[in-house]
Amino acid sequence: MPTLATHRPVLLITAAFSHYDAALEWAKQTLEAAWGHVALESPRFDHRETTYYEATMGPDLKKVFFAFERLVDPATLAERKLQAIAWEDEYGRRASQSEPRPLNIDPGYLTEAKLVLASTKDRDHRIYLSQGIFAEVTLHFHRGQWASRPWTYPDYQRADYHEFFSRCREFLRQSYRESARGQATGQE
Repeated sequence: MPTLATHRPVLLITAAFSHYDAALEWAKQTLEAAWGHVALESPRFDHRETTYYEATMGPDLKKVFFAFERLVDPATLAERKLQAIAWEDEYGRRASQSEPRPLNIDPGYLTEAKLVLASTKDRDHRIYLSQGIFAEVTLHFHRGQWASRPWTYPDYQRADYHEFFSRCREFLRQSYRESARGQATGQE
């Protein structure tokens, strides 16, 4: 009989994008209040690879990534996506912007080997999690660098995104090392 083990905790990463700086600030404050301190924050990238979101979010979108200090159980991804959807709705009701969706919040997680994103859309390469939420491996770490898949969104193929995800990966590895040292010290 196989021995089952729990998965190592992972680095929670969330993308937020909007036409409005105030929306991105609100997202960061809301995320930190619920999920803890942001350990790493990316620059605000121009989201220029697609016009898909313009009809509901407006033009000139900026995307920022937040990586959280506290590692999490990857099994919580679906509930985090549902919470993000609720926050988007809340911000849309509270904000006075003309767009129907002034803020998009997309949680995912990073391991040493991959970046996983949550989605509400089913596709042939996505795995159903629960409650209408799916997951996909958007990038994988191969031969010392991030590599895309045929389905990887165009912006996630950018070198500047990969640079940020590499910083996140190193933060995760350092967290694992510190945890191992702490366990070793606690066992002595």
